[in-house]
Amino acid sequence: MARALKVFCTPIGFHDAYVAAPSQKAALEAWGTDANLFARGMAEVVTDPKLTKEPLASPGQVIKRARGTAAQHLAALPKNSKLTTTRAPSDAMSEVKPVKQRPRPSRRELDAAEHALERADDIYNRANETIRDREEALRRERHELAVERETEIAKLQRKLDQIREDYDRALSEWRGD
Repeated sequence: MARALKVFCTPIGFHDAYVAAPSQKAALEAWGTDANLFARGMAEVVTDPKLTKEPLASPGQVIKRARGTAAQHLAALPKNSKLTTTRAPSDAMSEVKPVKQRPRPSRRELDAAEHALERADDIYNRANETIRDREEALRRERHELAVERETEIAKLQRKLDQIREDYDRALSEWRGD
């Protein structure tokens, strides 16, 4: 035997969502929520025949009903709301127009700062390249100097050895050895 249907209601925005279901769990599933709205006091059983007629005609389907008129919704807005009306609040919601928005902030200063950063980065990158080129030139110059030194030292060492050998021979002859 099928369980008797009950009508449940929960507020959703400016509407009340009604559903005819056999249990609270089935109502929660119809509303698409896992939270227990009944335990939180956000959902309840409806017994008023005027409110239960439409949901009982379509079991399992969510029926939305506005909780008040557009005028009541507008009247409930805070006084500092960004919305204003061109006509009295009793007119349709379509007459609500947003207040003129402030102009978008200028990017000029941000763009100038980004350009200055890029320019400075380029300047320092070029300076680094120049220093690297000079360092490479100095390494080559140091290498050339080392090769020249080794060549010169070897030449002078051979000459020194030859002169020492000549001197030792002359000294030996002088002593009569």
